[in-house]
Amino acid sequence: MVGRGIDRSQHGEGKDSVRDGKQFNHEQLRGAKFHGCALAQAEFDNVDLSQSKFNGVNLLDSSFTDINFQGAKLTNINLANVTIDDANIAGLTIFGWNIAELITDAQKRKTSK
Repeated sequence: MVGRGIDRSQHGEGKDSVRDGKQFNHEQLRGAKFHGCALAQAEFDNVDLSQSKFNGVNLLDSSFTDINFQGAKLTNINLANVTIDDANIAGLTIFGWNIAELITDAQKRKTSK
């Protein structure tokens, strides 16, 4: 893929540009490829991101609620202050991050509510 954005070509939808604060609600993004995107403060709500790939993406202060991350791959991403609630993370790979630590932190937040 050339440029920055989301490649949805396997779904026949072409390529979308993305920006900080973007909202993704009830979308089917299975297999989508996010490359070099600025997605700080993005909101993902009830989105299928299974088999998706995030590479070089800034997700600072973003939130993921009711998400399918099954088999997704995240590489070279900024996860600072990201919240993930109600997610299927079976097979999720986050290169360079301790997933067990992220899960523990999420469980602490959930029990403190």
